[in-house]
Amino acid sequence: MDGYQEHDGVGLAALVARGEVTATELLDASLARARRLNPLLNAITVMAEEAGRSAIAEGLPDGPMTGVPFLLKDLGAEAVALPTTSGSNLYKGTVHTYDSEIYLRLKAAGLVAFGRTASPEFGIGPVTEAGANGAPTRNPWNTAHTSGGSSGGAAAAVAAGIVAVAHGSDGGGSVRIPASSCGLVGFKPTRARLPDGPGAGEGWAGMAIDGFLTRSLRDTAVLLDATAGPDLGAPYWPPPMAEGFAAAMNRDPGPLKIAYLTTSFSGDAVHGDCRKAIENTAAALEGLGHHVDEFRGTIEIRPMMRAWTNIVACGTALAVFARSKEPSAYEPKLDGVTRGAVRMAAGLSGADYLQSVSVVHAFGRQMAGQMADIDVLLTPTLAEPPAKVGRFRPDNEDFLDYRTGPDGVFAYSPFTAAFNASGQPALSLPLHWTDDDLPVGVHLAARFGDDALLMSLAAQLETAMPWRDKQLSLIRKLDT
Repeated sequence: MDGYQEHDGVGLAALVARGEVTATELLDASLARARRLNPLLNAITVMAEEAGRSAIAEGLPDGPMTGVPFLLKDLGAEAVALPTTSGSNLYKGTVHTYDSEIYLRLKAAGLVAFGRTASPEFGIGPVTEAGANGAPTRNPWNTAHTSGGSSGGAAAAVAAGIVAVAHGSDGGGSVRIPASSCGLVGFKPTRARLPDGPGAGEGWAGMAIDGFLTRSLRDTAVLLDATAGPDLGAPYWPPPMAEGFAAAMNRDPGPLKIAYLTTSFSGDAVHGDCRKAIENTAAALEGLGHHVDEFRGTIEIRPMMRAWTNIVACGTALAVFARSKEPSAYEPKLDGVTRGAVRMAAGLSGADYLQSVSVVHAFGRQMAGQMADIDVLLTPTLAEPPAKVGRFRPDNEDFLDYRTGPDGVFAYSPFTAAFNASGQPALSLPLHWTDDDLPVGVHLAARFGDDALLMSLAAQLETAMPWRDKQLSLIRKLDT
């Protein structure tokens, strides 16, 4: 199909609904683009073409995304028809015996899933460079740079036009970091807004949640509306929304109190382009009638970051021990960072783990207090443009240093994990590019449960600071 790659998901679904194109033609176009671009990007790790063709042959449901090609992240979102590796040689060729609730909801929306996108091992990195994937996943804007992580394969595939929309997940920024890196929309809903079962009730003590990588805000809204709501037996769920995400896009949020930061929470400087992105966005928001001022609160981030690292180390060990508890059997199959996480977990007691959860929950209360008098907090998504490939390669076996060292992950991404810990809704929008065409995301977070308000504000920004033409410039460049 000519021009497939320039449509967003809602646009493709409209073509199918009008009979201008068939689901099979869309799948063929997506597969052709994947075959051409995936050797360059290494975005797709599991191809399951027959799963997509079988879904079409069986008859697609009438949903908001009927016929749209789709990719699941190679982590979570269990689906019988799509094997997974979880980014690990330990899980190579895993075939699930059940479909996850989020996959069933995506399937009911009419999406045609035909593969899985690259993830770092068990999702524990801000880049996608797992040894099990054979090569790093690269950024289509500049292949010397990372596409981000842990949903880096999804972001590369969407930015390059292989698919219009893709599944991701976010436990410390893993949707928002690749969205920033690849010039996309990445929305992390309020904790437990999306289902996590039946295989689990929560991930990483409630800090992890599914999400999507898209080029348009309306695609994100439609996908969130299609999947939101607790599944059976969910251990908890967030405040219900008075309106859906798509409806919120069409509502003026009214004048809001917005506070912004041009440094990290700890006062550390960020890259000049990240600062410029915030200054430009703050000016645009003020022009839209919002009250915009510098953030004057105090957020104690470092204790939370240490607790976050403890919890993720324990979660990683849980994933490894589900396959083997014998180091001589599992260690040779793991990346160095993963081995380090498992060893760190071994030095933590049950009391240490529970204390870490308590620190994270206390941080959520701190954030609620800090935002009592503001509606939205505006920061860069990352402290700098996307890193070069190899800078965060997964070979550092000191997991604490990898995460919190002076040149570690938290120095590079000092903002995103805060909102996994607090459970607040947060998103990255593609509002800035460097002079050499590297994307720089702008990050906005609202109070717990205020997903609709955040979506309304994001829609205002998409109109005031449109990004579609910039995204299409990359897609067209890849076509030359």
